[in-house]
Amino acid sequence: MIRVLFLFSILLFSLLDISFAATRVAYTRPGVMMKIPFSTVGRSPYLFRTGFGTEFHNLSPFNSTAGIFFDMEVGKNFSVGFSSVQTADTTNLANLDVSTYTPPVEFGFHLQQRVYTYNDISVSIGLQDIVFKNSESESGLSLSPKQLSFFAVVSSAKSLGSYNLQTFLGFGTGGFGAQDSLPATDSTGTPAGVFAGFHLNTPFFNKWGGLDFVGEFDGIGINVGLRIPLTSDYRLNIGFTHIDKLPSWKLRYWPGHPALTIGFDMAVPRRARRVIGETSGPAPLLSGSDMPVFDDEFSDQFDSTLAMASYVVSSLRDSVVMVNNEMRNLMVRLSAMEQRSNFLEDSLASLKLSSNVGEKNMNEAMRHLSRSLRYFYGGDYRASLQEVETALDLNPNLALAYARRGSIYYKLGDVQRATINWNLALRMDPEYDDVRNILKALHENRLKTTSFVRE
Repeated sequence: MIRVLFLFSILLFSLLDISFAATRVAYTRPGVMMKIPFSTVGRSPYLFRTGFGTEFHNLSPFNSTAGIFFDMEVGKNFSVGFSSVQTADTTNLANLDVSTYTPPVEFGFHLQQRVYTYNDISVSIGLQDIVFKNSESESGLSLSPKQLSFFAVVSSAKSLGSYNLQTFLGFGTGGFGAQDSLPATDSTGTPAGVFAGFHLNTPFFNKWGGLDFVGEFDGIGINVGLRIPLTSDYRLNIGFTHIDKLPSWKLRYWPGHPALTIGFDMAVPRRARRVIGETSGPAPLLSGSDMPVFDDEFSDQFDSTLAMASYVVSSLRDSVVMVNNEMRNLMVRLSAMEQRSNFLEDSLASLKLSSNVGEKNMNEAMRHLSRSLRYFYGGDYRASLQEVETALDLNPNLALAYARRGSIYYKLGDVQRATINWNLALRMDPEYDDVRNILKALHENRLKTTSFVRE
């Protein structure tokens, strides 16, 4: 509400002045057009825009005007801009090369509010050229109400295949009136008039946002221009102002004189949170259903350094995760190897223990067999048999013990048991030739009663 009251108070103040002078420089006003206001259905995709514009009115003698600008969208649907212009010398048109006049420097503010949107239609109102300038007659800066221009503009955005077209139609006072067609003595009020224009975004240089064609009628004359993308954020602006008066270049000079204009602008983009639909042109040309949603932070997708840093950090994070997983796998494998090593150590200890026990049992069994042999020679076959049984209890795999027991049974007259034990001894040691010979002799009835195994 405060903004609306502010706009209307300045408007009423401007209507009290009937002067029509204007020093607008192409490409130094908010928006993508040369001199007329613009309107879009969605929020600006940029945090701010800045740059400069220059108009060359005469080449010989040289006479030009130049300006710088800054604009941004603040709050909801409200835009503000600032420009500073070094005006041209219009005091001594015939002798510009010897003129000592110093054109004043102007500082202008520009306000705009989007008040209505519907599908691809938007309406904005605003005030351009709240100008403060220095002059030789006054010290410091003073407000120049004759520059004020109140306006209302209607915009429509359309997609034509790979092209995007936005058209503008508006009504304005002050600088938008047909100033140079009105007599200087006319005191009927502040001039007002209609302005119109179009902005065509093309697929040429599409990776940088596309080449733009601009055409407009600013209330005084016709302006045409090109906005050439150098990168996605920088554009070179060229064009002609008031080309309808170009044939009168030498005859007319001011106001509404034709000029060659060159400008440059830089846009700092926002970071898109969500994009609906496919877009091939810059955001101001899109309809409401295709507009991206933006936040107020700088866009890292337009900063190759941040994008590369983000990629490297993501790669390092993935590498760290892989290393951690590999370390966990190695720890699991190490734990399994430790368990296997412990198992092998236990098995080795068990085998060593078994070997020691077996060796001890073997020694004990051989001592009993030695004693059995002494009893056998002494004729005490029962005692000899008892010692052999004890040796077999200690080591049941001794072929010698079975052979000795067979001999003892043979002495005791039990040939059947003797034969069984000799066969057991030969099964355990197939190379036992003495036992084989005994069995052969027994089979051939050649075995003497005194034959026995003495080992």
